[in-house]
Amino acid sequence: MSNQKRNDEPGQRINVAVLGATGVVGQVFVHLLARHRLFYPAVLAGSDTRAGKCYCDEVSWVLPFPIPGDFRDRKISALDINTLKENDVKIVFSALPADVARRVEPELRDCGFYVFSNASALRYDEDVPILIPEANSTALNLIKNQGYPHKGFVAANANCSTTGLAVVLAPLVPLGIKEIFVSTYQSVSGAGYPGLPALDIMNDAVPFISGEEEKIIVEIKKILQLDAAVFPHCVRIPVPFGHLETVWLGFDGDAAVETVRAAWDNFKMEPVGPSFPVQPVQYLEDAGFPRPGLCFHGEPAGQQVFTGRLRKVGDKIGFTLVVNNLVKGAAGGSIQNAELFVAEFGLEG
Repeated sequence: MSNQKRNDEPGQRINVAVLGATGVVGQVFVHLLARHRLFYPAVLAGSDTRAGKCYCDEVSWVLPFPIPGDFRDRKISALDINTLKENDVKIVFSALPADVARRVEPELRDCGFYVFSNASALRYDEDVPILIPEANSTALNLIKNQGYPHKGFVAANANCSTTGLAVVLAPLVPLGIKEIFVSTYQSVSGAGYPGLPALDIMNDAVPFISGEEEKIIVEIKKILQLDAAVFPHCVRIPVPFGHLETVWLGFDGDAAVETVRAAWDNFKMEPVGPSFPVQPVQYLEDAGFPRPGLCFHGEPAGQQVFTGRLRKVGDKIGFTLVVNNLVKGAAGGSIQNAELFVAEFGLEG
């Protein structure tokens, strides 16, 4: 393990930074890290106009939980490399907009920081892993192609809808997936804040989300190393949190419902960090589930993917899934990736 200085007050945790801390994903980082047993959010960074101001005064808090008490009056820092170094930060969680991330994240990498990013800016670079531990934990080794351990690196999350799909499909890859038909029904929190005007989505649905379908096609193939045809359709629906997806799969052979269910039930993980679910996929027997309202449930909360309505029609296997787009699909996924990194590599001093 590293000789990096830890923060004594929160119990010898590793100091980390959250970039874009006032945005929706930044809020989830703050919520999750406030009580995390390994990482301590020593720096909450925002735009220059927010620097020096109290977090509670500058954030439009949207989560169904209060702002953690210790962070309500925390001063927001400017995004400054010297501030990160002064706070003994090595691990940086990025919730930056893609255009800002494209400029900032390579600079941080070049300065030796370990960047775990939610942005899509560098996600498709050849040497940047799109990392989901349940699906492709060995992809973490791509950081060596960026110069680690002599240099910093960027490791990216998948798109939030891709994440839930990849977790559920990972144990099914040995069955020979050849076709994926997926329709996503995505919550408004996936659009960020302020996101969609309320009157544009209230009592309605928007049958197009720019760039989402292309992301699913590219990312699911890269993450799972699949040579499969992918047919996505993405819809925005008026629920606050959680993405519902309906899926039909075609296989090389004649897959059975019982085989798919057994693959999920037997899919276990070693909990190398507090954000890791032992059972990544939880099947629900009631035909009325899963629903987006469950997305903050599970163990750990928000990190499991729920499935249901497993059935076979003709030669296709169908089911539904729900993923927490802000936890597993965003901030919690990045924290999980950082836990995997610390477990595998430790920290360089």
